[in-house]
Amino acid sequence: MSIVSLAEGSLPTVTKEELHAAAKGRGFSIPVGSQDEIDFLLLQNSFDAVASAVAALPEYIDPRLEPVPVEGGERRWIKPASEENTLNAWSYKTNLKASSPTSTVLAGKTLAMKDNVSVAGAPLRLGTAPELFKGGKHAISEIDASVVKRILEASGTIAGTAVCENFSLFPTSVSADSGPVHNAWAQGYMTGGSSSGCASLVSAKDVKVWNEKHGLTFKTTALEEGGVDMAIGGDQGGSIRAPASFGGFYGLKPTTGLVPYTGIVSILPMIDSTGPMARSIEDIALLLGVIAGYDGIDPRQTPETPLRQAVPDYTGFLAGWQAAKEEAGEWTTTAAAKGLRIGILKEAWEIAGLNTNVGAIVRAAAERFSQLGAEVHEVSVPLHLLGPSIWTVAGREAIPRFFENRASDLLSHPLPGLEPNPTDQTFYDKLVYKNPAVINVVLNAEHMEAKYGPSLTRKAHMLVHQLRAEYDKVFEKVDILITPTTPTVANKHCNYTSVMEIAQKAVGVTLNTSPFNCSGHPAMSMPCGWSETSDGEGKLPVGMQLVGKRWHEMDILKAASAWEVLGKGLDS
Repeated sequence: MSIVSLAEGSLPTVTKEELHAAAKGRGFSIPVGSQDEIDFLLLQNSFDAVASAVAALPEYIDPRLEPVPVEGGERRWIKPASEENTLNAWSYKTNLKASSPTSTVLAGKTLAMKDNVSVAGAPLRLGTAPELFKGGKHAISEIDASVVKRILEASGTIAGTAVCENFSLFPTSVSADSGPVHNAWAQGYMTGGSSSGCASLVSAKDVKVWNEKHGLTFKTTALEEGGVDMAIGGDQGGSIRAPASFGGFYGLKPTTGLVPYTGIVSILPMIDSTGPMARSIEDIALLLGVIAGYDGIDPRQTPETPLRQAVPDYTGFLAGWQAAKEEAGEWTTTAAAKGLRIGILKEAWEIAGLNTNVGAIVRAAAERFSQLGAEVHEVSVPLHLLGPSIWTVAGREAIPRFFENRASDLLSHPLPGLEPNPTDQTFYDKLVYKNPAVINVVLNAEHMEAKYGPSLTRKAHMLVHQLRAEYDKVFEKVDILITPTTPTVANKHCNYTSVMEIAQKAVGVTLNTSPFNCSGHPAMSMPCGWSETSDGEGKLPVGMQLVGKRWHEMDILKAASAWEVLGKGLDS
């Protein structure tokens, strides 16, 4: 590594004591009073002079992330009163429309953004307490994330930001600093996480329509919640798909790198994904077509990522495929899925905690593809059962660095103005009975480093390639893999008085979703039926997960739309 210059003759800014402390921190010592000490002190002061010069420069924000001009010129954000936020799903409300959109693709559509997505002018709450940030305040976003810019330019209306789980690190909706988020189908029940607020707001409109047709599903259903048409969620282990399963709507985690993550708070680049949450397959296709494609900033995007002009017209392709089926006389209850090869993933029914009824409902839903003309058979990927363990170990050591908004090792665009405080006693005290999973991750990382050093992370990363290869091998024989999305339907909220009571709510939720975050395959949850809650109070939606080949989101959309020729999942 070259040295820019030597700070000979300059006033020293690094002391001998600081030099020796730096050496001790890395496990070695420099002889006191030696020529080595003199030389390394000069080198350390030379580096500090370079660092000081960079620190003195003004912060640069890429012009591609500058806020999109909106109607009225000013962005107004309102924190809704509790009586206007019965599900506790909204973080802040607004009504943003681009003043000069470039298309009308999303005209008339309302959207919520997960509260880890930068929308200029909005507080970036991350589901956590303001005391954990510099100055005791949540940062105000200075940029529009790439997906936000694309939505506004496509005439979408951003209705607000939606509550997310604390540091986006919990799979059910109990951990947000602002309190539990409620399932739109049943007040007092979980809606899944970490994109919990988005889930409640997307499903709210379906709940209203259902209740008008069939009456209340639960006596506690919150009818007054307005909801949105679509949302942008984040998914590092199932945080789009688990809420979609619990909420009875559609949630897609795209192929890793298809949709830019720029301007969104990262957990770990290897597993970061953002994607559409919507009330129909057609809206999933519509929103995906708007947000997908290379942005020139996100290091998660690779040469495989299509340029914007090369992004498939998912909506047009889906409509064209259906039209071709109709012309051939195949858009019927016996032939709509003809030509598709469906694999029922054996190990997905062997995960711990899978509710018998949920498993049976999803298997029946998968086998329905046979009636629709598809080729259906069971397939096996034994490593799937270890996928959650590989996912856990591959990222655990690095995740705490991203709690501090540290820059990725690859060139990225860190979020300006977001300055979390270092982990300390306040960090522990604020999180221990809100989201102990965050503290657990920090402790796990320290344990990994102390016991295994870097070797275990290296091994886990190599196993990620093996996991991807084993799924890819099965995809030589099938187009779609089917699994239950979550092992149960949504559970009831309760009063939590210990770390373990909270932690138990996270156990097993992402066993079928997290492996595909590290393998990178696209996966979507769609509703496929209803199952009794564990307390016997009523029924809540069941989600079926459709997994496709990398970069083959279209196969998922085709399979889902064909399945619904026999009726939508919540019609059963």
